[in-house]
Amino acid sequence: MSTETENPTKPYLMTVNGQGRSADTYFEVLNPSTQEIVGLAPQSKQQDVDAAVAAAKNAFPTWSSTPHEERVALCQQIVTLIKNNSEALATLITQEQGKPLNGLGSRWEIGGACAWAEYTTSLNLGVKVLQDNEEGRLELHRKPLGVVASITPWNFPVLIAIWHIMPALVTGNTVVIKPSPYTPLSTLKLVELMNQVLPPGVVNAVAGEDTNENSVGQMLSSHPDVRKVVFTGSTATGKSIMRSAADSMKRLTLELGGNDAGIVLPDADPNAIAEGLFWGAFINNGQTCAALKRLYVHDSIHDEVCDALVEFAKQVPYGDGMDEGSILGPLCTPFQFEKVSRLVSEAAIKGKVHLGGTAANGQFFPPTIISGLENGDSLVDEEQFGPALPIIRYTDIEDAIQAANDSSSGLGGSVWSSDTQAAADVAKRLECGSVWINRHGMIQPNAPFGGVKSSGLGVEFGEEGLAEYTDIQVVFN
Repeated sequence: MSTETENPTKPYLMTVNGQGRSADTYFEVLNPSTQEIVGLAPQSKQQDVDAAVAAAKNAFPTWSSTPHEERVALCQQIVTLIKNNSEALATLITQEQGKPLNGLGSRWEIGGACAWAEYTTSLNLGVKVLQDNEEGRLELHRKPLGVVASITPWNFPVLIAIWHIMPALVTGNTVVIKPSPYTPLSTLKLVELMNQVLPPGVVNAVAGEDTNENSVGQMLSSHPDVRKVVFTGSTATGKSIMRSAADSMKRLTLELGGNDAGIVLPDADPNAIAEGLFWGAFINNGQTCAALKRLYVHDSIHDEVCDALVEFAKQVPYGDGMDEGSILGPLCTPFQFEKVSRLVSEAAIKGKVHLGGTAANGQFFPPTIISGLENGDSLVDEEQFGPALPIIRYTDIEDAIQAANDSSSGLGGSVWSSDTQAAADVAKRLECGSVWINRHGMIQPNAPFGGVKSSGLGVEFGEEGLAEYTDIQVVFN
């Protein structure tokens, strides 16, 4: 198992047609814990994107006609390579993203990437017979699309890359991936590993900081030879991608922002649910699309839930992700740190700060719990994407459901109760793509995942997610 620490002055390469490709210019990738340089990432230009898309397009006919079993066997070799390089990948994630090695951090992310990849290789859509009688036989075939552009965020740079790439490969598509400029290095390394076993051009990687003059994501989403864009990130960027993709009628899977609501019913046990509530809200320091972002608690147990959450949160250490004792790390980007700081400062004027509330050094922000807020307050209405949880008191469950649904977002939600049937009855009334009982955000590779309203288009995972990488062709015999 490789554990070598990467050289901070090392220029990372794009991968085009199975080969490393250098750039004319590079940009620094910084460790959010220390602000030290982790590595130098390539600034791709239009000619690099064109070369990557051309390589994927040229590889598509052979890859798409490769028997499914052979494609799956190569994908399984990728899983082995990730496992063999797990510590090096985890270290690189921690250095560029900030999340700790331990807890629900970078080692956990690599484990999740392997689990998702392994499950995806077990899926096969096959041919569906719609009719077979004296009137004729109808078969529904699933055909790969072509070149898939993957645009990934900074919160889970390897895991989400796997979510995008593996179903594309299994269904016979080829890929060009563009990672976030905040966390490009681990994704570039992942694609480098993949190309040890894949035919040239099947998976390619470009990178770059987005500016008014040079947006690599825009180059990909508008490229005429890209047949599909899969994107995980903000709703604003998702809308921009939709506009870019419209002229060529690209297929889209967009997993966008969320403002997930949780509702705690009056019969819940505050001490029993405190740990689940905490990790539902603070996994990856709250930098998770489907994290619990606002919590509605019945008046009768409101104070007890606040106290139980605070007591649990006090036990969770945060600090430099490379410290084996850290369980939470810093906020990944300066922008996100500034946003969380602003939202918490505004909330503290009206609400009661039970824990945290004040920024620490650098980009560290402590777990923060604030009550006394309501819909209309910025910390409730805006997706904070950070370690600050607003707790909203309610007395009537109908009001709580209405408040939870009063959002343009609809990614996830949860209900907490000692009566699981009562919780399920409330859960089914929430306007969101996924809803959990007595937990939050625990997605699975066999369960379709996607948002409603402004939280996305299409789904990922399971057979339904796999089908998003295909066109339907019906054969009439």
